[in-house]
Amino acid sequence: MPDLYAQTTELFTQNPWIQTTAAVALLIFTALVANWITKHIALQVLRRAIGKKLGAENQKTLNLPVASRLANIVPAIVIGAGIHTIPHLPEAAVKVTQNVAFAFIALTVAIAVGHLLDYINILYLRRPENHNRPIKGYLQLGKLVIYLIASMLIISALIDKSPLLLLSGLGAMAAVLMLIFQDTILSLVASVQISSNGTVRVGDWIEMPQMNADGDVIDIALHTVTVQNFDKTLTVFPTKNLVSQPFKNWRGMVESGGRRIKRSLLIDQNSVRFLTDEEVERLRGFTMLNEYLGAKLEEIDAWNNDLNEAGKAPINKRRVTNIGTFRAYVDQLIKNHKHIHKGMSAMVRQLQPTPTGLPLELYCFANTTVWAAYEDIQSDIFDHLLAILPEFGLRLVQQPTGSDLQDLAKALQNSPIAS
Repeated sequence: MPDLYAQTTELFTQNPWIQTTAAVALLIFTALVANWITKHIALQVLRRAIGKKLGAENQKTLNLPVASRLANIVPAIVIGAGIHTIPHLPEAAVKVTQNVAFAFIALTVAIAVGHLLDYINILYLRRPENHNRPIKGYLQLGKLVIYLIASMLIISALIDKSPLLLLSGLGAMAAVLMLIFQDTILSLVASVQISSNGTVRVGDWIEMPQMNADGDVIDIALHTVTVQNFDKTLTVFPTKNLVSQPFKNWRGMVESGGRRIKRSLLIDQNSVRFLTDEEVERLRGFTMLNEYLGAKLEEIDAWNNDLNEAGKAPINKRRVTNIGTFRAYVDQLIKNHKHIHKGMSAMVRQLQPTPTGLPLELYCFANTTVWAAYEDIQSDIFDHLLAILPEFGLRLVQQPTGSDLQDLAKALQNSPIAS
């Protein structure tokens, strides 16, 4: 044994490269052991300790790779601190190894901080009220700053120069940086305005035709806003567009509890006429028209009785019209409808006559903002109006169809003129 020890010592003494190789191998082995101990023992103990504090329902959040990333620093620290103990190693190699180890540490810390910011965002969004005030854009800006600082430290370490030397050159590069990051700066300003004013929140229904966006906002980030359209497609556009371009936010409608019904019936103007006495009596059988017709007839009788003898010709007398009676019927219908919001505007009005008919518009609000329920309420009202319209002697305007033309052709063929 003494001879073997002496031979080994002599071999190491006479061959410096063997000393260097053995020391490097020992250093690498030490770094690997330190890395294994950190990840498989220290981190497991840390996870269990934190898990007991947070509870079982929060165990999923412990899987974020923040601690795992930071654990990678340990072998880099071991190599960077122990490289100078390697015998017969050139000074340049020692310096390069230390600089690379420092650069790796800076990169690892930057990535770990980025994951930590993601974890902060997850914790922040646990409260439902925070979904209306997202901080994702600010955290992304923080990531950008961290990565810029890490990049400067990595470059300065690799070129073996002070970071202050790089900072001194940033003044000349300010214009270039402003040009490169102009979208980021504009998006940051837009994010601040959106968050402070509450213009748009996650979950809002917005309509932005120029961006082909019509749906719910599902994400507001630093650079982009993501909208899930009602056809389940996704529209992504720059955040700054919410400040520089017009859009419609339907949040006010949702919060009000009522959604507007604004639709017209196009009445054939040739069907508008006065009602006969028999028709008036028949229409008084409608419960919703009895009070209206009673008051209207009293008003008309008072008007007609005030006419002098010369003005009592039938042409000068006022009479009840079918369009006015129908308008009163529709007005009573929506005012007594259980699904029409009683605290919001409700009216029936005539619009300017057009070549396609006389528009009779319903303007009211359903007492729900649920899309399907709203459409059912609106459809039920107009189903009834379309069906009851002939009771008033009125017709709708409709473009001739193929069957109309066929009926006309058959009528012409069977007419005495055709024969």
